Amino acid sequence: MNATESAVRRKRRSLRRETLLLISVGMVILDQWSKHWARSALILGRPVPFIPGFLQLRLVHNTGAAFSLFTDSTLVLGVLSLLVTLGVTAWIWSQPKRCFWMGLALAFLLGGTLGNGIDRWRLGHVTDFLELVPIQFPIFNWADVVINFAVVCFAVDAFRERHGQVDS
Repeated sequence: MNATESAVRRKRRSLRRETLLLISVGMVILDQWSKHWARSALILGRPVPFIPGFLQLRLVHNTGAAFSLFTDSTLVLGVLSLLVTLGVTAWIWSQPKRCFWMGLALAFLLGGTLGNGIDRWRLGHVTDFLELVPIQFPIFNWADVVINFAVVCFAVDAFRERHGQVDS
C-alpha cells in the first residue's frame, strides 16, 4: 500500500452511530458489573491489595463528583448526568457516521456518564473502588476511567484536525 492509499484509508475511518451506541452500552455493562462485584465482594472502606504497590481495591460511596467535588449533591449531579446523557445521545444520533476519534470520545463519554448516572439515580451515590497506591488520587471506578478515555480521544481528535489529519 502506497502513501496515497494509506492517506485515503485513514480519511475514511469512521464509526457508525449504532457502533457508538453499542460501545457505550458495553462500557455501561462493564461499569455496572464491576460495581456490583465491588459492592458484593468488598467491605466498605477496607483496602484490599490488587497490584501491590500500584492498585488496591477500597469500596467507598461517593455522593459528589470527580475529586469529591460537590459532595452531597446527588440530585443535582443526577440531573446533570441525565442531561449530558441526552445531549451526547442526540449528538451521536445527529449524524450517521462520526470520525474515529470523535466517535470514540462520544461513545466513552456516554457510557461513563450513564454508568455513574445509574448509580446516582438507583443508589443515591456512585460506587467507587479503584485506588492508586503510590499517589494521593481519589478513588474511582470504570465509568471514571471511560470518561478519561473520552477526554483523551477528544484531544487526539482536536490534534488530528488541527494538523489536517481528519478521519472523515
